[in-house]
Amino acid sequence: MKMRQSISEFEVAFEQEAALERQRRQQLRQRAANRSRARRIQRTEQRGNVAFGVLVAALTITVVTVTVVMFETLAWLMG
Repeated sequence: MKMRQSISEFEVAFEQEAALERQRRQQLRQRAANRSRARRIQRTEQRGNVAFGVLVAALTITVVTVTVVMFETLAWLMG
C-alpha cells in the first residue's frame, strides 16, 4: 500500500511539474512575441521619421530653388 501511494504521489507531482513547465513555456513564447512586435513597431516608427525628414528636406530645397530661380528670372526680365 505504501509503494502505491508513493508512486501515486510521484505521478501527481510529475503532472503538476509538467503543467507548470507548459505554462512557463507558453509565457516565454508570449514574451518573445511581445518583444518581436515591439521591435517591429519601433523599426516602423523610425523608418517613418526618417522618411518624414527626407520629405521635409526635399520640400525645403524645392521651395528655395524655385524662389531663387523666380527672382533671378524676374531680375533678368526687368534688367
